[in-house]
Parts: sequence; C-alpha cells; structure tokens
Amino acid sequence: MKTPVYFISDIHLKLNVDNAEQLRREKLFRLLDKICKTGGTCFFVGDLFDFYFEYPDVIPKAYSDFYNKALEMKTKGVNLHFQTGNHDYWFQDFLDKKIMDKIYTEDLDIMIAGKKFFITHGDGLLSWDHGYRILKKIIRSKFFINLFRWIHPTIAYKIARFVSRSGKEETHQADYYNDVKIELQSFAKKQFENGFDFMISGHYHLGEMYNINQGKLAVLGDWFYRPSYAKFDGKDLSFQLWESDV
Repeated sequence: MKTPVYFISDIHLKLNVDNAEQLRREKLFRLLDKICKTGGTCFFVGDLFDFYFEYPDVIPKAYSDFYNKALEMKTKGVNLHFQTGNHDYWFQDFLDKKIMDKIYTEDLDIMIAGKKFFITHGDGLLSWDHGYRILKKIIRSKFFINLFRWIHPTIAYKIARFVSRSGKEETHQADYYNDVKIELQSFAKKQFENGFDFMISGHYHLGEMYNINQGKLAVLGDWFYRPSYAKFDGKDLSFQLWESDV
C-alpha cells in the first residue's frame, strides 16, 4: 500500500443533495484534492455512503460527483481502498471494479511500511452490542441481499431516505460515550499486546486519537460535526481535524 495513507470514515454521502450536503461534499473534496497533491493511498474506513445498494444495472446517481472525483484521484496516482460499513456493504462490480482499487468486507490485519495495522469500521465491536451483531449477520446474508434486490431501486432508495438518521444530533448520555471510549481503548490495548502498532476505527464518530502503551488508536470523526482524518506517513500515525477553523 503506497504511503502516505489517509484514513477517512463516516462521510455518509446522502441521497438528497441539498445545500448543506453540497457544502459537506465541497469540504470533503478539498481534502481529496490535498491527497492528490501528496499521492499515496486514500482509505475509506466504512460508511462512505449513507446508503449504498448496487443493482446489476443500477447505481445511486446521487453520488455521481464522488464517482467522478474518485476517478480523477486514480488518474493522479492515488490508490483508493474501501472497507464496507453498516451503511454501504452492498456493492457489486461498479464500486469494486470501476471506482475502488481494493474493497474489504471484514476487519483488516495488514502491514504497511513495516508497521502492523488493525483496521475496522467498528460496528458490532462493543461487547454489549449483541442485537446488532445478530442483525449484521442477517442483513449481510446472501438470502437478505437477494431478497432486497427484488425491490425496485426507487422504492429501496425511498426506504433508505426514510430510515436514515445520519446528520442528526446524537442523544446518548455522556456515560455512554465514556463507556465506548473505555471499551475501544481496552480492545485496542489487546491488539497492541498482540503485536499491532496502530488501530483505526470508524463508526463511533469520536474524532480522537489515544496513545496506549506503545500503540496508537485513531477513532475517526464523522463528516457532519467532526470531520477528521488520520495519516500514516510511512513512519508514524497522526490525527487531524479537517478545516476545524471553518
């Protein structure tokens, strides 16, 4: 994997492109333009799309500007890697063959420039998240995917718009976030004890990085309230809030 490697998560590109969504995309594209100048790899760690379900002959047209930007990045030598999240697992050959250089559907254990990474979108990682782990197995099963594919795309995308809560303020209590941070750090500590140098996670929208013993845990932020990215320069991992002064 070419360095530098930029890790971005939870962009949640939406099916409805209103003014606020357009501004979010412009902010994202400024970061993607920055990546084009340095080269390397752009790694999307899940939930790039708020809803992505690809049919054999139909793709969501609302993301056409992103498709074009991604193809532009590839022409400039940037490699695009994508790890599926809980909003965008259901890809087919367009995303796999035309847009991304590599797609991962599971947690990833990978060496980059001599450093060992554990990369996960993070959904279902928490020990108490039993219900979601069951749901995850169902909605990723071949039976469910084939059944859903019989729904007309127009109806499917309307369903997705109706159920989406992306971009809305979270209502969790502070204790919930403290519990999440404690458990993620505990999980990361075990990875570092097993020889990993860095752990990257999305899903929880924290936008923070933690030094844990000899390792670093980056929990990426969402692109509604805490746009951020982690960058591996070939030697070390750093974390940056994107345009935090805007």
